[in-house]
Amino acid sequence: MMTLEQIYKLAVEMGMKADPRGEAGVKKMLARRKAEYDELSTSKKEEYDLEDLKNPYSDSRILLGEPFLKVDKVLAGIDITSAEVVLADVLNQKHKKTSAPFAALHEVMDLQADLMAKYGVPINIAEGLMHDRIAEVQRTISPRNHNQAVDAARLLNLAIMCTHTITDNLIYDFLEKFFAKKHPETVGDVVKVLKEVPEYKEATKGKAGPIIFCGSEKNRAGRVAPIEITGGTQSSSAVYEKLAIAGVGTIVGMHAGEDHRKECAKYHMNMVVAGHMSSDSLGMNLFLDELEKQGIEVVSCSGFIRVRRVKEKRKQG
Repeated sequence: MMTLEQIYKLAVEMGMKADPRGEAGVKKMLARRKAEYDELSTSKKEEYDLEDLKNPYSDSRILLGEPFLKVDKVLAGIDITSAEVVLADVLNQKHKKTSAPFAALHEVMDLQADLMAKYGVPINIAEGLMHDRIAEVQRTISPRNHNQAVDAARLLNLAIMCTHTITDNLIYDFLEKFFAKKHPETVGDVVKVLKEVPEYKEATKGKAGPIIFCGSEKNRAGRVAPIEITGGTQSSSAVYEKLAIAGVGTIVGMHAGEDHRKECAKYHMNMVVAGHMSSDSLGMNLFLDELEKQGIEVVSCSGFIRVRRVKEKRKQG
């Protein structure tokens, strides 16, 4: 058993360890935030989310629930709505929400500039490309009804938490290390390697497994970059030219739009779409395994493919 606050702190810690910027890079970013906060006027400080000074992921929060609430069971899912909140009440379980509070989604997209820089795109160019895309995403999500699920949880006296970019970081870290170990030679090999991962293998059975979105299976993969995995949502399609120049041969992402596919083709890049639900499930599983080690029971719903990588639960408290 853990408290809600302990679960949250563990999630943030794991997200930072798996962050493409490295723990040192994340701490530098938090230090810059603190310096910017110190320069704000009193009125601006009153509007500031102080959690941003210690949690680098604005889309990952305890949305409802007392920090010291003891948790022994969670209902975990992807893109959860009010319907799953009602389901949690029917099952008489505490509820863990794993989709993002969309109002803050654009705030984590700066991570993508550092991710591009990691693959060879100059940081000034990466930041410039992301500027317009971040503004576009903010405009797109601003009219959404952001609090439906939270309001439902409040009425049913349930706790609710999201771990969007945190678990996306876990996916990225896993896939980057996995590809480095496997060394896929062709784009077809990239797909085969992904299907070795249980979540992608299971999704394939339901015809939602990894697919080649741009290129062909006989194309040589070159440098494989799981760059469309974390950072809130998909980056600007304009980045593909810069990634191609930097030496990236194959992009791996959760999903992609037609404009992104066309840009990849334009610069002779390959793209493999690993899958949305399966990728999110991978990240969630890596996190939830840690909760199960502490004796917390996990019940899956809402498209979440539960795969356990732990053999035993350790009961505590």
